[in-house]
Amino acid sequence: MTVPAPQGARRPSAAGRVLPLLLLVGLLAPLALLFAQSWRLTADDRDLAARERLGVEYLRALAPVTDALVDAQSAAVAARPVAGAPLTRAVEAAASVDARIGDELRSRERWAGLRAKIEALGDRVPADPEAAFDAYGEVTDLLLELHRKVRETSGLVRDPRSDSFFLQDGAGRDLPEAVVATGRLADLTVLAARRPAAERDRTAAELAALRVAALAPAGDLVTDLRAAVDSSESADLGPNVLTPLDTYQRAVEALAAHSAPAGRSGVVDPAQVAGARLDAQAAARQLQPVILGELDALLAERAGGLGRDRWLTVVAGALAVLLWGALGAVWLAAARRARRRAAESRREREGSDTPPEEAPWQPPSHGEPRRLQPVGPVREPGAHWGPHDAPR
Repeated sequence: MTVPAPQGARRPSAAGRVLPLLLLVGLLAPLALLFAQSWRLTADDRDLAARERLGVEYLRALAPVTDALVDAQSAAVAARPVAGAPLTRAVEAAASVDARIGDELRSRERWAGLRAKIEALGDRVPADPEAAFDAYGEVTDLLLELHRKVRETSGLVRDPRSDSFFLQDGAGRDLPEAVVATGRLADLTVLAARRPAAERDRTAAELAALRVAALAPAGDLVTDLRAAVDSSESADLGPNVLTPLDTYQRAVEALAAHSAPAGRSGVVDPAQVAGARLDAQAAARQLQPVILGELDALLAERAGGLGRDRWLTVVAGALAVLLWGALGAVWLAAARRARRRAAESRREREGSDTPPEEAPWQPPSHGEPRRLQPVGPVREPGAHWGPHDAPR
């Protein structure tokens, strides 16, 4: 009976060999995609925070320019000598900031135009108060446009956090507009007292419009700052901001009371409005550095957190690569063992199919080899072959 040879282990198919490799690649591909996306988003957020901090620095440099321009306008409208030193120092400080970060914020062109207008006013202030009021109005309009430009190019207007968004809106839009409009309101009350009675109606309409323009951004500022405090997780924002905000709010309320028209004549006291303007401007001068400082602190904290997230992403990516490498090593070792077992099985199968070679016959041996014996009659010892023995 023929006994069948034992079957060796089946050799894995091509799909069985490739499937583990495909699984490893399929595991690595989404991990690499998640790592790249997380790295890119973290880098974008970090760059945005860095640009926003540049915007905060630029806004901080524009604040003295705003105050100096408003003071110079009031002096020119009141026919007083304009002190050029504060405005010159403020312009030089802002110019140094623009020279350093203006290219990145794309503010060079607007700053150059604003500086040219300011220097032109310093060289020749209009003698007519009405002309001076209009000339300074054009310059302050350019200044407010520069505030808007810096907020846009730095990304402050697109800030994703509610607390920092309200802070930048208050410091970069509401407060400069309120300071400029308050100065114009006080200066227009001075001009209104000099205008003829025929222009009383036009003057009253202008005063009402400027009063709204001064009080509306001041109210928006209060709303923005309170919203920032309510939505922020910072424990220092509320105590640091609310105290100077209360001072500013009281100054604005006094300005609103003194600038309200008295009776049908619509006459207001220029001295009272000018005093209220100085108080409101002084309160704004104390409030704006606090707002910008808190905003910069929030942005710095965010940038630090994004940096830590970036390192965590790197560590997670390294661990994923190590895990993938370990799985690949296990798969490679298993593949090598499978190939080795297949080779051994093939050798065993080939050995069972080939018949064994037979060794040549050997006579049995029992001790010493036996001497050969002659065939035929035994001769006597010592006998020799005779001459006739050969034929036999």
